[in-house]
Amino acid sequence: MQDAAGTHPLAPRAVTLPDEIRTDIEHDLGVRIERVDGVGGGCISPAYRLRCADGVSIFLKTAPPSAPDDMLAQEAVSLERIAATDTVRVPRVLARPGTWLALEWLEPARGSDAGWAVLGAELARMHRSSAEQYGWESPNFIGPLPQANERSHDWPSFWGAQRLRPQLRQARDRLGGEAIERFEQLLEELDERLSAAVPDGASLLHGDLWAGNVHFTAGGVAVIDPSSYYGHREVDLAMAALFGGFPPAFFDAYSAEWPLHEGADARRGIYQLYYLLVHVNLFGGGYVAQTGGVLASVLSRRPD
Repeated sequence: MQDAAGTHPLAPRAVTLPDEIRTDIEHDLGVRIERVDGVGGGCISPAYRLRCADGVSIFLKTAPPSAPDDMLAQEAVSLERIAATDTVRVPRVLARPGTWLALEWLEPARGSDAGWAVLGAELARMHRSSAEQYGWESPNFIGPLPQANERSHDWPSFWGAQRLRPQLRQARDRLGGEAIERFEQLLEELDERLSAAVPDGASLLHGDLWAGNVHFTAGGVAVIDPSSYYGHREVDLAMAALFGGFPPAFFDAYSAEWPLHEGADARRGIYQLYYLLVHVNLFGGGYVAQTGGVLASVLSRRPD
C-alpha cells in the first residue's frame, strides 16, 4: 500500500532488533544474526535486512503494535499462492510465526523496460490461475484494513458488497453527502457496468499492485506485499495504472499475452475507486479530491 508521499526507499540504516524477535528468528531458522539494517519504504510494517554469519541475508517484517494478529500470516498465504503458479516471482517465505514474517532477501537492481515487459507477460499468465468463485478462503487485509473475501459467483455483487461498500462506510464523513449519493448511484449500476467482465472468470490477483510493490532484482523482476484473492484480472491492471510508475511496456506485454475485453477503459475507474477509498481511509488529504474526480469520470460514461 502506497504511503502519502508515494515513496519506496531501500536505503539501509543500522538498527537494533528486539531481543525476543532476534532470539526467535535465530532459533527458528538456525542462523546467527550479525547485523540488522532497517529498510525503508513501507508505511505499515517495520522492515529489516538481517545479515547472517553464513553470508545469507533475510528480509524481515514485524507487525506494528496495532496490527491484526494474522496480518503478516495472511500476506504469507498470498505469497505462497502466487509462488505456486510458477509465473510471477515472489520472495520465498522462510517463517511466519505471527508477529514477524521472514522472507528470502532479493537484492535490488535497476529496472528496465525489458523487465517491465517480462512482468506484464508473467502477470497475465498468473491471472490464468483461476477459481470457480470470486473471493478467498478467509478475510485478509489491504494495508492494515480488513478485506472481506466471502465466496461469490456474482462478480458485480462481490465488488459492490465486499470491496466498495466497506470502504465507503468508513469514508463517509470525509467524502460528504453528495459523494456518497454518487457512489450509491454507481453501486446500483454495477451489474450493467461490470457484466462484460464476467466471462473472464475469477483470476488469482496480487491485489495491491502499485509500483512500490514491484521489486527489480539481479535475477529478474518480482512482486512483494500481495493482498491476494480471486477476482477480475483487470483489478490488478487498474491499480497498476492508478499511481503511475508502470510503463507502456508492461501493459503492452500483458495485452499481447492475454488481450482485454472491450470496455476495459470504462471498468478501470470502478476498480480504482476501491484503492482510492482505502487511501482516503488511511491518509485522507488529497485522496478525497482524487476519489471525487475518478467517480465523476466513471459516472459520466453511461453503462453499455
